[in-house]
Amino acid sequence: METSIVRSQRSKIFAWTLFDFGNTAFSVIIVTVIYSRYFTNHVAGGQRWLWGLAVSLSMIFAAILSPPLGAAADHSNNRKRYLLAFTLISIICTGLLFFVQEGMIFLGILLFIFANIGFEGGIVFYDAFLPNLTSRSSYGRVSGYGFAMGYLGALAVLLIVNFMLPLPSDPDYLFSVRLSFIVAAGFFFLFSLPLFFMVPEPRHGREKTSYYFTDGFRQAKKTFRALFINKEHPNIARFLIAFFIYNDGILTVIAFAAIFADRILHMSDKDIIVFFAIVQTSAVLGSFVFGFVTDKIGPKKTIMITLALWIAISIGAYFVHTITVFYIVAMAAGVAVGSSQSSSRSFMALLTPKEREAEFFGFYDGLCGKASAVLGPFIYGLISDFTDERVAALAIGVFFITGLIVLQKVREPERKIIQSYTM
Repeated sequence: METSIVRSQRSKIFAWTLFDFGNTAFSVIIVTVIYSRYFTNHVAGGQRWLWGLAVSLSMIFAAILSPPLGAAADHSNNRKRYLLAFTLISIICTGLLFFVQEGMIFLGILLFIFANIGFEGGIVFYDAFLPNLTSRSSYGRVSGYGFAMGYLGALAVLLIVNFMLPLPSDPDYLFSVRLSFIVAAGFFFLFSLPLFFMVPEPRHGREKTSYYFTDGFRQAKKTFRALFINKEHPNIARFLIAFFIYNDGILTVIAFAAIFADRILHMSDKDIIVFFAIVQTSAVLGSFVFGFVTDKIGPKKTIMITLALWIAISIGAYFVHTITVFYIVAMAAGVAVGSSQSSSRSFMALLTPKEREAEFFGFYDGLCGKASAVLGPFIYGLISDFTDERVAALAIGVFFITGLIVLQKVREPERKIIQSYTM
């Protein structure tokens, strides 16, 4: 019979995963499927480099803010406060995208930048809860639960939006498209609430101070020197460099997948929504299956497998000429994105000293996770504008190859198999 402690821990894990369930509405509706195409085609007049610029700028600001905020959250013993602030910024600005119409390029970029900063900044604090929810031997499994719930949330919100969109010939069609941005904001808000009410704030007993942000910058600078200059944690530093490189490719695929489908195969909004809803199924499968694979063979080997898959996907995208082939390539990408992100998060949790979780996750999610999206989307946008999407997709494969090479030098620490509280 399960003890009350085990049941309580499982409920906390479930509440934690619901945040992933909710915030993926922003990722799939705004970044990937709807707003990316709406902005490119109707707001920016077909200029793909402007969308790449918007993504890159948002990631630059998120990258600058994330490390000091992660250190500040550690120092203040109040990660929830920062998570709530960034979550509300993302939700409010996402809803305000409803007012962006044709020609409003500056407003469309500005609101997206703030919304994405809120989304990406919040992930720093969300991820830092993981080591306090389960044992080290089950990081991969619980991380996989979170990503799987995220893809289930994406599937749910895609079905809602697909139901509410009329035919493209309807005079209110673009109004309905803009209304989907409000739906994404509401979905994010609703399912973020359980974490704030049910998951306790981790306490490390650090000395409190009223100068959280200043101390955060000071600590972040110290952490950067420890990782990349003094090389006090060379193994973590090598992994962060590898993650920086291959995650650039992953985030670029996410930002331009719908635009690729639009330009190469001329798929409609509804076709793309149905398509991505199907892809989410493969992403859920990848998160669950590779979560167990990570715990079985270790996160390093799992990441290597997913990077090999990403390289094959980049090559396959170059040869896409039919919807059937595109489905095959994209479903493989769904498996790869769920498994690579989940195993990367569990690897970082395994490498990170427990007393410096938020601080080091600030570099993982911020400096290396978000700044990694600065180069790829902008390069893809430029290449696709001057050539086409196939050449741009092939070029992104370089990021996966390079990341795989750097990852070879990362040593995976021993994982102790102990009793854990997982679902």
